[in-house]
Amino acid sequence: MKFSFLLFAVVFSTAAYSQTLFTYGSNAVGATEFLKAYNKNKTETPDKEKALNEYVDLYSKFKLKVKAAKDMRLDTLPQLKSDLDNFRSQVAESYMSNESAMTQLLDEAAANAQKDMHVMHFFITAAPGIAKDDSLKAASGAQELYNKLNSGEKDFDKLAKEITAKYAPAKQADIGYITAFTLPYDYEKLIYSLKSDGVTKPFKTTKGWHVFKLLDERKNPGKWRVAQILLAVDASNSNFQEQQKLADSLYNLLKGGSDFAVIAKQYSNDRITYLSGGEMQEFTTGRFEQNFEKEVFKLAKDGDYTKPFVTSYGFHIVKRLSVKPNADSNDPAYKYEIKQRVQQDARVNAAKDIFNQQVYKLVNYKRNNAVKDAELFRWADSTVANPVAFENNKFPVRNNIVYSFGKSNLYFKDWLRFIREFKLNPELYHGENNNQLLQTFVNLKALEYYKNNLEQYNADFASQVDEFKEGNLLFEVMERKVWSSAAADSAGLKKYYNQNKQQYKWAASANVLIFNSGNKKAAEEGLAALQQGKDWKLIAGESNGLTQADSGRYEMTQIILPENIKPAAGLLIPITVNPADGTAGFLKIISLYPGGEQRSFEEARGLVINDYQMVVEEKWITELKKKYPVKVDEAVFQSLLK
Repeated sequence: MKFSFLLFAVVFSTAAYSQTLFTYGSNAVGATEFLKAYNKNKTETPDKEKALNEYVDLYSKFKLKVKAAKDMRLDTLPQLKSDLDNFRSQVAESYMSNESAMTQLLDEAAANAQKDMHVMHFFITAAPGIAKDDSLKAASGAQELYNKLNSGEKDFDKLAKEITAKYAPAKQADIGYITAFTLPYDYEKLIYSLKSDGVTKPFKTTKGWHVFKLLDERKNPGKWRVAQILLAVDASNSNFQEQQKLADSLYNLLKGGSDFAVIAKQYSNDRITYLSGGEMQEFTTGRFEQNFEKEVFKLAKDGDYTKPFVTSYGFHIVKRLSVKPNADSNDPAYKYEIKQRVQQDARVNAAKDIFNQQVYKLVNYKRNNAVKDAELFRWADSTVANPVAFENNKFPVRNNIVYSFGKSNLYFKDWLRFIREFKLNPELYHGENNNQLLQTFVNLKALEYYKNNLEQYNADFASQVDEFKEGNLLFEVMERKVWSSAAADSAGLKKYYNQNKQQYKWAASANVLIFNSGNKKAAEEGLAALQQGKDWKLIAGESNGLTQADSGRYEMTQIILPENIKPAAGLLIPITVNPADGTAGFLKIISLYPGGEQRSFEEARGLVINDYQMVVEEKWITELKKKYPVKVDEAVFQSLLK
């Protein structure tokens, strides 16, 4: 019984929120739409009923104005249509991805970046085009390799030779420590799924089979800044001993107190860094050779340097400059960095694939099974080989339907046009086969249809577009019916001023000269000229546009005076400089007036226009309410208070 009551309460509540809250003429506004707008603009108040009542009044007036704009067909104005198209295009991009999948990728990359994995890599050759028997042998070899590694085999070199002799060429290599983004994402994902001493199952690529074995893991050492002295060894190793002796000599000089940067400039063969004292770009795990990182990561504190050690490049002496640990994954700057790297990495394709699959379902993607791949590919090859025939409509299959999305069809001619444009564009085409191109074609067209019809599939997007459209219409109709109308009604303005003169009196005020200059020097020149008695208009006119000047009457609350300075006739306010852009200004008080003086119509014109606009608007709203009466459903309104 209790469950039944709760179910009834939930159903009733949901129904209430989906019901019409108010109508204006034959138009309706639902409670859901109203609450979305209310919650976006509400302020905290103890009286919720009063706040909701006030917002119903405000929102109904907004809807009446938008309706008036549509009646005037303002939504057909070219400029408003262009504004809407531009806005829609910009906002749509943010809906063209799977946010949850992207978040998952970001979290995964941030977690992987916190630790390093030391791995052995095994590779068994199985290049495209090899005989079927050889391909099967390579697969069998990969499986046996995996089984033996998984059972604890430690002699990796011996194992690789056995697999080579029995099945197919196999190689093994210690690739050292890796971290996030060091290897292709497919490999990284496999490796970071391993537990201690684990082995990945054989992974097939176009060139062969890969197996990885985890040897060790450690906390990522962070981002390192170092300087190096590199003494390069030539390809034949003929200068090996000579460079080794020089490295030892330089190391002894450093121990004796010589400056690292000076020695790097004089002796280092690293032509990228020697002029900067050997300083290298910031790096982390996986950037350089294993032996280089092994020696560098031993350095315990800033300023320490290594003994000479050798890599494939030659002899190195490396000085530690600074180390930054990897930031917490909640740090905004670190999250931004990870996001940028993910978006530039192949792993982003995983999120794209998930999104594409979702789009296929949403747009009701269907393939015409009567059209076979072989036929698509045959005609595609013909199109590239004979583009003139395609342009002259010589292909009989042009109008056959191949795919459908929602209410749209894709025809053979769409596929053929895509193939032709893609394959003949060297910036796009990189040797993909027809299968791959067909998938690219389907993806592009499905996403294109989804984007063009996004309002049907995403309520939030539709709401954003509607808000922008209605906001633009509101501005345009207010400009025509209220703002411009009121400002242009000279007789109405004067009449309103005469009826409400008492509202337009001066508070304490002053006549002032205001100078604004492009820089401090121009302001100083203007101030000096004014003090010498030169007319302020001449000062501005002779400044080559560097100084603008104006005079007017302002209330004292509008005039900013330095602290402890009292206003007085003839007072010059010192020059102030804007630190943001270097502009400078000053002002001079000409005369002071007490509060309570009547403003003339011209002096009050701006204030009168502002007040008169509200009168014009209220009159217009009254007319709209007669045309489209507003009726609130009290029962639905009361449900919003619960």
